[in-house]
Order: sequence, then C-alpha cells, then structure tokens
Amino acid sequence: MSQGQYRNNYMKKSRDAFALGARAPKFPMPDVFQFLQNYAFYKADKKALALWETTLDHLAAGGIYDQIGGGFARYSTDADWLVPHFEKMAYDNGQLISLFANAYAQTGKERYATVVRQTVAFVNRELSSPQGGFYSSLDADSEGEEGKFYVWTSREIDTLLTPAEAKLVTAYYGVKSSGNWEDGKNILHLDPKATPTANAALATAQQKLMQARDKRIRPALDDKLLTTWNSLMIHGYAVAATKLQDKDMLARAIKAADYLVEVAMEADGRLWRNYKAGKPSINAFLDDYAFTAQAFISLYEATFDEKWLQRAAKLCDYALLHFDNPQSTLFFYTSDLDPPLISRRMEVQDNVIACSNSMFAEVLWKMGALLDRNDYAETSTKMLSTMLHGTDMLEQPFFHANWGQLLLQHLNQPYEVAIVGDNWPEISGTLQAQYLPNAWFLGGVGGLALLKDKAVAGETYIYVCRKKVCKFPVRTVVEALDLIR
Repeated sequence: MSQGQYRNNYMKKSRDAFALGARAPKFPMPDVFQFLQNYAFYKADKKALALWETTLDHLAAGGIYDQIGGGFARYSTDADWLVPHFEKMAYDNGQLISLFANAYAQTGKERYATVVRQTVAFVNRELSSPQGGFYSSLDADSEGEEGKFYVWTSREIDTLLTPAEAKLVTAYYGVKSSGNWEDGKNILHLDPKATPTANAALATAQQKLMQARDKRIRPALDDKLLTTWNSLMIHGYAVAATKLQDKDMLARAIKAADYLVEVAMEADGRLWRNYKAGKPSINAFLDDYAFTAQAFISLYEATFDEKWLQRAAKLCDYALLHFDNPQSTLFFYTSDLDPPLISRRMEVQDNVIACSNSMFAEVLWKMGALLDRNDYAETSTKMLSTMLHGTDMLEQPFFHANWGQLLLQHLNQPYEVAIVGDNWPEISGTLQAQYLPNAWFLGGVGGLALLKDKAVAGETYIYVCRKKVCKFPVRTVVEALDLIR
C-alpha cells in the first residue's frame, strides 16, 4: 500500500471513529467536529458531512444548549444532548463559538448564526470582566440544586406568559405538564429534525422568560482568568467576527487580547497561566503558548495588524527555547524555568481541548507560511512525523483529532491569499466570510515577505499563492474564489 493510500485509509477510519453514537455521558468534542467538517470539505465526503451536520443540529437543539440565554453546558448526562450537567465553561463556549461560526459560513443555516450570537451575548453578559478578560465558569447549582436556574415547570410558563405565548413556547420547546426531567421540571429543547421558525411572538415570550430567570438566584461564578481559556475565547470571537462580519465581536476579541497581553505576557514572551485578584501566580505551560499564539494569528487574519503576528512569533520563539526536549521532536508540557520534576511529561493526545503539542505544531505550520519561517514549518513537519510513526495516532484517531486536522493541511497545503490595496478591508471581509479551511489570509499595508512588491498604486489585487508561488493576481472575490476552490 502506498503512503497516500495509507493516509487516505487513516482519514476514512477517523471519519467513522468520530460518530459519537448513543454513548452517555456525551461531551462536545469541538476538534472532532471540526475535523469532520474539514475532511468533508477536502474529500467531498457526504458521510462525514452528514455526521458533522447532524451532530451540530442536535447540539443546537438539545438541553445542553441554553435555549433562552445562550451558551453551552459542559456535557450531556444522556445520549440525546437533552439533560446537561449545567455547569458552563469558558473553554467549551470559546471552541463552540468558532465551530458554529464555521458551520454557518459553510451551510448558511441561520440557526447556526443564532447560536453564535446568543452564545457571544451570554459570554459578554456572564463571563466577562470589566477590563476585558473572560472568567472561567459558572456552577451547575444554585440554592443547592443542580439546574434550578435554568429549568421551568409548565405552571411557571403559563403564569409568566399570555395563553397564546404559553401555547407557542410549550410546543416550540417540548414542554410537558408532567415535566421532561426531575420533579416536574422541563429542560427547554427543540426538535433537531425540524427547522426552527422563530417569530416576533416567540421572541417576546423568550424575553419574558429571560427577565423572570434573571430574578432567580444565580449560579456561582469562578472569576479567575486562565490564559488558555481566554485564548480559546479570543480565537472564537475572531472567527465569529469574520464569518458573521460582526465588528462588535472583533472589537471584543481585541479588547480581550490586549488585556491578556497586559496581565499575562512579559516583554520577553514569557506567559503566566492564570490571573486572579490582581496578580498571576503560575508559570505558563505549553498549551498557554500554543493557544495564545493561535488567538493572535486569528486576530492578524481578521485585522492584518502585524503586531499580532509579532507577538505570536515571540511566543513561539520562547516556547521553542524553554519547552524543548532534546530527546524528541515533540515538546515538554512544562518549562525549564519550572521547579525540577522527576519526569517532565509530553502531552500528545487531543481531548475536549486539543493537546499542547498538536496546537503548537499547527501554529508553527501556519506561522511558517505567514512569516516565511522555514524553521517553524520544518519543526511542525517533524512533530507530525513523530506522531504518525512513533505513537498510536493511526490506531486511535478519536484522541488525535487536532493532529488529524494538521495532517489534512499537510496533505492539502493551504493557499496563502494576499490582499493588497486600499480596498483590502472589504475584499478580505467578503472572502473570509466564506468557509475556506484551505486558505490563510494576509495583506493590508505591511512588511511581510509575501507582500513584497505586490502593491500597485490605485489598485487592489488578490494574490492566491501556494508555497510562495503566486498565480496571476485578480481583482474580484469571485475570481479569487475560483482560484482557491
């Protein structure tokens, strides 16, 4: 069997392994779902696309999603995404914002955009510090009872709403007089097979329920700021801003990133892992560097402000120096500045969050292209090769989903799309609103090597390149999409 056939078989095996099925409890696995979307894009695989879209439809319809206030709970205790463990975590919601934003870009399903907007509204309202950071989580319990803040009796709905509104909400959200959960309580959810038909009357009813819920005793807030979780949220907001073309989301992402730089990043590129009560206290781990660099890259693509790439490069260089393992192409999880351990471990398996090494390899691969840094790209290639030939990645694809996404990029080298000229913001915005996992974006007025000698006075050009070799420049989005696709 050829190497190409071997890798294609691995990809098909991965696709089939990622069907979550009827297991319980069920955790959202954003990297698994993103792999399926990317695999379907590259391979035109209808089975992978169906798995991915069906899962997202059920997530958006289930009780794991807060149908009134937005945001996702940590996991579902059942096999149908109906009954959540009601705790809400920043790391879940940051990843799911970007996942549903990408889903909207590919499918145009307004339901996916609604999930993004509602989840962003939830994070802005309940997980945001005044300075711009993102808090860690909300408890599942209030008044000593799990889920009490979120569930409803049929009688409460009848009391709070007009008869017509109550009838509408009861039918729309599957409310039962006897309840669909414990003690006659209802977890609001939708029929995942139906197309939601929101209207003004429903919006009014939802607002009344939200106002009533806001008077309840709230779940406790964990107000510490964690660098990785903040970075996941920044990345999520940046992706959502480009896919939904929302300037407020982008401004919020920039505010959070500026605050993260202020409280968690030193001048030499060193990071702190946490921030609480006005000070950090834990030296950062490899995942902090990798995910923060990813967030900064996302902000660069959204703004073409090169300070974000410069900051990402500083993080990469620091991590390459202080997390190096002389015995492996992979990197230690802890820094050489931490207290000596009996054994410094390496994190190689992806889980609910991608592992530090897979995200670092992904960042280095992309930074290598954007900054014309062959050393970054070569390091990434060596890391992936080690995983393919020295671990159980090929036998356990479910636990290596982000590595699988990196493998897709290596097998299908993304285009470098350079947009230069006065009209770059409009063209970039329109292009990046598309779902194009096979394209990386750069441009504006900057000093990157890939932008050299491309600007023409009075014109805006789009250069579609691969490995620094560019096709003849074009002027319109349609022409560029033809080259990319």
